[in-house]
Amino acid sequence: MSFTTEERGRPNTAEYRVFFKDSAGKHISPFHDIPIYASEEENIFHAVVEVPRWTNAKIEIATKEPLNPLKQDIKKGNLRYVANVFPHKGYIWNYGAIPQTWEDPSHQDSDTGCCGDNDPIDICDIGNKVCSRGEVIKVKVLGTLALIDEGETDWKVIVINTDDPDAAEYNDIDDVRRNKPGYLEATVDWFRRYKVPDGKPENQFAFNGDFKDRDFAIKTVKDTHEFWKALVSKKTDAGELNCTNTSITDSPFCCSAADAKAAVQSTSALGAEDPAPSSVDNWFYYEK
Repeated sequence: MSFTTEERGRPNTAEYRVFFKDSAGKHISPFHDIPIYASEEENIFHAVVEVPRWTNAKIEIATKEPLNPLKQDIKKGNLRYVANVFPHKGYIWNYGAIPQTWEDPSHQDSDTGCCGDNDPIDICDIGNKVCSRGEVIKVKVLGTLALIDEGETDWKVIVINTDDPDAAEYNDIDDVRRNKPGYLEATVDWFRRYKVPDGKPENQFAFNGDFKDRDFAIKTVKDTHEFWKALVSKKTDAGELNCTNTSITDSPFCCSAADAKAAVQSTSALGAEDPAPSSVDNWFYYEK
């Protein structure tokens, strides 16, 4: 199964979007139409890369727009770029989400005591390859970190791309600890401090910032898949979320290929890239 992307609008502007197509060239939603499993039997999952490693633009699945393209987050009227908090340059992994998952904001997690953040579940790919924006990869789940972001549970699932030459050496969170010493500590440090340059306090974690193992993480991913099933079948109130899809035939939100194409063509055509602000290259330092 292969996927391609179609850019619309001007990069580094609020109108920029990245839409997705399946192998037949039909427009799809990366949130709803890309299958969660690359291999259910082996617990291999698909993941959509939103932010390539070392980059700063906070690109995310637009959960409230038709077909859920990628777009850049906006805060206080400005495009959002994650600061370089020394010693970390941009994102320190390929960052993205597992399709067909949803952290239900009405469900209080029994482990964290907090409700979900209303988004697909996030992944941090620790593989060697720097992926491309919009790339769909197959991943092994290794463990998870439970970030508590403004009172919401925001799982960060640690994964490795199955195409990575070292993938066979990684099967659980302890393998990361052994093969990449310091990487998990750096991950906690990154999530703790990345919002401080925006004037916010350090983030908090469940489980004292400890990582849960592979089995716990896989169960968490599968639970969010069940929440997503309720979402697209209208058994749960979607609120502002857009559940338009082109492949889930028993979903009341399923639309035709023609309607999907029209939705894409209603957006601005791809244009010249705007320069990113020079402040993206600034470094932020503060004493822990």
